[in-house]
Amino acid sequence: MIAAHFAGIEVFATGGIGGVHRGAETSFDISADLHELAQTPVTVVAAGAKAILDLAKTLEVLETLGVPVIAHGQDEFPAFWSAKSPFAAPLRMDTAEQIAKAHATRRALGLPGGQLVANPIPLADQIPSEELDPIIASAQQDAEAHRITGKAVTPYLLQRIYERTEGRSLTANIALVRNNARLAAGIAKALKEQAD
Repeated sequence: MIAAHFAGIEVFATGGIGGVHRGAETSFDISADLHELAQTPVTVVAAGAKAILDLAKTLEVLETLGVPVIAHGQDEFPAFWSAKSPFAAPLRMDTAEQIAKAHATRRALGLPGGQLVANPIPLADQIPSEELDPIIASAQQDAEAHRITGKAVTPYLLQRIYERTEGRSLTANIALVRNNARLAAGIAKALKEQAD
């Protein structure tokens, strides 16, 4: 986000943002992504927060920090590899043009920070949460049993999930990044057209 902002890039795509880790009430493990979203004026398109995180707490911190969270085309906040989660998205916008207008309005008002566009993975590419949740829970138990902590937790969990889904998590990850890049390009195009 910082590099994009300094380069004059107002929209970028990523896979999923970091957020509040499960158990953060004792570990205080909260990604710097959330604070960066609150201060850097870039629209970030992601498939939600990574599914290994505590989505409810992540949404709460984003709200506390004043970061608009916009679900693209649905009312639910997506859960990275899964298109839906049990959590309602704070906002919904159905077109790139609407999202671009929201970005331009924040800029015109001089508001700090960016906005998160939660773009669900295409249904054909998703791993449904009812299938994935037990795999994530098992990977977390493994991490605890092996005393994996700090920055080592995320790569460890992602590797275990990759193994237990027989590579499907990586295939889904590639699909969601491509989907996010398409939407981000549409938002960037709409911003340019609205400015002309």
